[in-house]
Amino acid sequence: MTNRPVAPTGAPCWVDLWTSDVEVSRHFYSELFGWQAGEPNSDHGGYFMFTRAGTPVAGAMSGMGDTPADDTWKPFFASEDIERTLKLAAARGAAVRQPAMAIDALGHQAVIADPAGAVTGIWQSGTFPGFTVIHEHATPSFIAIDVRDYHAEIAFYRQVFGWDPLEEEVDGRHYAGYMDPDSNRPIAGIGDEVESLAPGESPQWSVFWQSDDVDASVAKLSAIGGTVIIEPADGGLGRVARVADPSGARFCLFQPKG
Repeated sequence: MTNRPVAPTGAPCWVDLWTSDVEVSRHFYSELFGWQAGEPNSDHGGYFMFTRAGTPVAGAMSGMGDTPADDTWKPFFASEDIERTLKLAAARGAAVRQPAMAIDALGHQAVIADPAGAVTGIWQSGTFPGFTVIHEHATPSFIAIDVRDYHAEIAFYRQVFGWDPLEEEVDGRHYAGYMDPDSNRPIAGIGDEVESLAPGESPQWSVFWQSDDVDASVAKLSAIGGTVIIEPADGGLGRVARVADPSGARFCLFQPKG
């Protein structure tokens, strides 16, 4: 477990679910993880937070206006100066989907599509730092993405978010892990295993939610309407299952080694 009052600059600090069925999502994630679903905020388009033991762990909302929800999870990365981060991102090939805007006194947010097309949020905290507990059951463990141009993606996150990841190459495959400076555990990763992407499909960040027992979590997920995309299997960091909620939003369940 890692408790942190604020995320390091450039690190994942929050995740949002954009869901086409709010009520189903509220019930599903509460059942799966034991979260509590807060009340939708009408001043912010019906946005609400999931909490775990009273601590915010994720946000969610439905579509807005003529823009339907696409049933995806989106990570946010911490910035000390969101306008500067946006300028850096745009200069290095990102498309600004949403310019910086204040969310009351909580902080400022922006949304970009990085050069690979992955939708990514940026958060400059005010009174709200994002999630403060990671690497524990039903909390974020890390996020990861596979892209076609690995070297360009790594360069982007180095230049824009200040990453200095640990890189490795095995059998022609590349992987970079951005390490949490407090626990020295990976909290974000970029790889180039893209066989599952359809031609022209943009890569998408995957949130790895930690589980004390991945197989038990998968069984519960199946019983409450979720879908198993890839059954639990052991990997380099631990046991992983790729799954989706009843609306099709994909994520991973992760049980670390040891």
